Amino acid sequence: MQARLTAITKSNDFLWMSLALLVLITLALLLPVPPNDYWWYMRIGQDVLRTGQVPVVDTLSFTQAGGPVVYQSWLSSVFFWLVYRTGGLPLTVFLRGAAIALTFGLCFHLMRKVGAGPKLALILTLVAGIASTHNWSIRPQMLAYPLFMLSLWLLWLWQDGQTKAVWWLPLIALLWANLHGSFVLLFALAGAALVFGKGQRKTLALVFGATVLITLVNPRGVTLWKDVLGTFTSTTQARNFSIEWKPPSNQDWQMNIFFGWLLLFGLLTALSPRRLNRLEWVWFLGFGWLALSGVRYVIWFLFILGTLTAALLAEFDRRWLDRGGVRTSIPTLNYILGCLFLLMPLSVLPGVRGQWWQQSPPVLSENTPVAATEWLSENPDIPGPMWADISFSSYLIFALPARPVWIDPRFQVAYPADQIERYLVIMRAQPDWEQELDQDGINLLFLSVRDQPVLLPAVEHSPQWCERYRDEAAVIFVRRSVNQSC
Repeated sequence: MQARLTAITKSNDFLWMSLALLVLITLALLLPVPPNDYWWYMRIGQDVLRTGQVPVVDTLSFTQAGGPVVYQSWLSSVFFWLVYRTGGLPLTVFLRGAAIALTFGLCFHLMRKVGAGPKLALILTLVAGIASTHNWSIRPQMLAYPLFMLSLWLLWLWQDGQTKAVWWLPLIALLWANLHGSFVLLFALAGAALVFGKGQRKTLALVFGATVLITLVNPRGVTLWKDVLGTFTSTTQARNFSIEWKPPSNQDWQMNIFFGWLLLFGLLTALSPRRLNRLEWVWFLGFGWLALSGVRYVIWFLFILGTLTAALLAEFDRRWLDRGGVRTSIPTLNYILGCLFLLMPLSVLPGVRGQWWQQSPPVLSENTPVAATEWLSENPDIPGPMWADISFSSYLIFALPARPVWIDPRFQVAYPADQIERYLVIMRAQPDWEQELDQDGINLLFLSVRDQPVLLPAVEHSPQWCERYRDEAAVIFVRRSVNQSC
């Protein structure tokens, strides 16, 4: 009888989890691929496989050519390129769906472990997933999400007395340290557990030491820690340049969900019969502070916030939402239905949805300069050097490598603060914007219609530039003094 109940419970969990993932995977497959981060990572992966080594000097720009660079996410870059080379953008978008499915599948099961019923776990998984969609861009951080959830799961098992579980952490760290700089979050989780947790500390201390040592197995060795910690602590120029490094504000619906949840969490801690332990409070406060310091960190906190909310609501859930307990069902049917729910999102995969959905959304975001890049590729006689919108530059690095860029989204990898400030002067069309372009002998401008509403009219009214190409995404200008067609 007990075995029957266990089988029913597991199949019910799979069914409810599949319902949540049906929504989240569909969203992941429908979101467009933006032009900024993804493309330059692919170029690095391509170069790593071509040369057999991780580049240590810049080869993508003409302004910092030969200068030192650090590509900590080299393994993600290689992986992205291999996926793209194998199946193009459809397989790349499928990869995002798989990463999101694995991440929030683990999230669902961790919520079940801390006491939530399947319906409550479904609701909280959906809310956490939907609130984090602005962090679903295809970039190395995406590959770290399931590793974070797996680490959180293992540390929860350690708290419950399953000591051997944490010996998986060194293997996770080995992979994570070569995929993305967020691997330091593993040590934030484990370090807090070592000090404030209630599991066997001696074992965790040994694992913690082994995990630190294994992160040194990377192309940078011990320097990796210096580079990554420098990225986390030196965010002033990043905040001046990119919104994802700025503190979150309630300017979009995802952040409204986040702030609303945060406010309700305070009320829940007061009303719930369940009390958070010391480690849970440390995780909440530490990752909460991180989330409030930058938009890019919100998703990590949502994983913890969702799990803690599930624990606090577990008693209410048993009384109201899940008071019937396990009901009679057919496990085989649950698994069949669950698999169908997981397969249904494949109908909206790029390359498939166009067969039945006439007005299906494009796989690339509307501001990706595909046509303009093709036009420029077909006109190699147009003189450079080129100054381009920073998001466009990432796409150009991959799609038009013959035109080195002035700057691109690697601003914390390759570019000094003064060049970033110069970019802002030009982009904002401040009084000396043309002098800044003259300083580097810029003869070609590749501008974004959407992202440069100030610079674009300034160039149009300048006697030094003439327009050679325009579409809905991009405008290309050439300096009159070097182009006879103007």
